[in-house]
Amino acid sequence: MKKLIATITFGLAVMAMALLAAPAQKSKMLQIKGSDTMVNLVQILAEEYMAKNPGTALAVLGGGSGTGITAIINQTCDIANHSREWRQKEIDQAWEKGVQPRFFVVAVDGLSMIVNEKNILEKLTMAELGAIYRGEIKNWKALGGPDKAVSLYGRQSNSGTYVFMQEHVLGNKNYSTDMKEMNGNAQIIEGVLQDEGGVGYVGVGYLYDKDGKIRKGLKVLNVAKDAKSQAYSPVDKAAVDSGNYPVARPLYQATNGKPGAAVATFLAFETGPEGQMIVEREGFFTIGAKHKEQNEKNLR
Repeated sequence: MKKLIATITFGLAVMAMALLAAPAQKSKMLQIKGSDTMVNLVQILAEEYMAKNPGTALAVLGGGSGTGITAIINQTCDIANHSREWRQKEIDQAWEKGVQPRFFVVAVDGLSMIVNEKNILEKLTMAELGAIYRGEIKNWKALGGPDKAVSLYGRQSNSGTYVFMQEHVLGNKNYSTDMKEMNGNAQIIEGVLQDEGGVGYVGVGYLYDKDGKIRKGLKVLNVAKDAKSQAYSPVDKAAVDSGNYPVARPLYQATNGKPGAAVATFLAFETGPEGQMIVEREGFFTIGAKHKEQNEKNLR
């Protein structure tokens, strides 16, 4: 009799566990892939969204903007994160495979130029930045800095940030072959912290420590459009919004056609008041009226 009671009790416990697990099993896990600049931000957005919506499941992976774009084209993810616009050939590939990409802006980034704090320089022009990354300027002394070799840190070619810099700063010319290609923003920061001649570019949200201050050992350079213009900081939201800071960019997500209910609800959270508070808290900038209008149009 005791064995029978024990067996029945165990069986009821298993049934209870199965019933509790059932909702989670029915919930499709949304796959989000792409930009390393965005990965930490979107992971935090996903975590807070899931906490507010029990039974939802989202997985967020990095790998670079190119990885996310390829995944949405191949229909192996639900949302692609990308920190650059799609190339025409990528749009053509998508349509050839029956994928109709729709684009959403979830945050704005002031792409930040960083040097070691021991570098006496405070600002650079866009032309000077381009010359540095093309390898035309090899010593900081040429720019009024220390007599020290320039040590370049950048991203790999599948990175949206790599492409954005190449198009908007290098004038579509090649990077110096001396540039050290790093896997992500965190690796660039660590390289510059340890290298007095180092220079790198990172998303603005990666500049801060846990107390919300610029990481010790880093200097964030102001950037001017040209030699006659004032230089602005990437941490100045007004300068980024107005376009006075010349290396700002939207951070995008893409879907295959009109988002389904689960994807649309998450996108609405990201771009709504709660999500945008998280964007700002994590050091990036909130979207403006033009981007909101675009997002609402693409959700319909």
